[in-house]
Amino acid sequence: MDNSFFSLYDVLLSGVDGTLPINSALSGEQWCLAAMETGTGIAMHSPGNSRPPMFPEGLEGLALARAAQALMSWNMEEASFAMAAVNSFYNTPQRMEALGAALPEGGHYGDGIDFSGLTVGIVGHMRGPAGLREAAKSVYILERSPKPGDYPDTACDYLLPKCDLVIITGSSLINKSLPHLLELCRGAYTILTGPSVPLCPALLDFGIDRLAGLVVTEREAMFRHVRDSVPGSPHHLGRPFMLCR
Repeated sequence: MDNSFFSLYDVLLSGVDGTLPINSALSGEQWCLAAMETGTGIAMHSPGNSRPPMFPEGLEGLALARAAQALMSWNMEEASFAMAAVNSFYNTPQRMEALGAALPEGGHYGDGIDFSGLTVGIVGHMRGPAGLREAAKSVYILERSPKPGDYPDTACDYLLPKCDLVIITGSSLINKSLPHLLELCRGAYTILTGPSVPLCPALLDFGIDRLAGLVVTEREAMFRHVRDSVPGSPHHLGRPFMLCR
């Protein structure tokens, strides 16, 4: 594999400064959660354990910087926990305040974008911003487990280079598809979005125009939401933030 493939991950992980341990790591059907004293992060629970984990005993009790290395794992369940651990570092109110990354109340990652006449790709089965489908010229939804009307994700190589705007699910960091997706949409305005997204400014140097993630503000309620596989979005238990180039 080309050594440059993981450069995005190298930069992301090199920014994690953590000797504090992961105190809790748990999952439900949809989400994984990892927590330290100083922060709580969540990430999409991506299935797939055909490869052995880097840390067979799990991430709980490991120092954050060590646990975060499992984001490189090809065991997708382990990488999901690692993504949550990384987010417990980056996605905190204190870091967002320092970066001045506040999103206005009721704000959305699509705010300020004129969708009129655009060809839009959405990687992951998401609704997208309000008004997108009415204004855009074309909207392609590309999904690993496609639903009616979706394209399979193998169509990314054919469709994304045609797009003016591409919206990508944060879980692409977990399954390692993000580097290739960014290559395919170099000519497009690109947004990485979802609770799995680490709000790390250095990622904006890799062709991402907007990072839209979630900062957990209701810690105990989020524990219950994840552990009990509560249906529905976890967004009401946090606050959305956005970083832009």
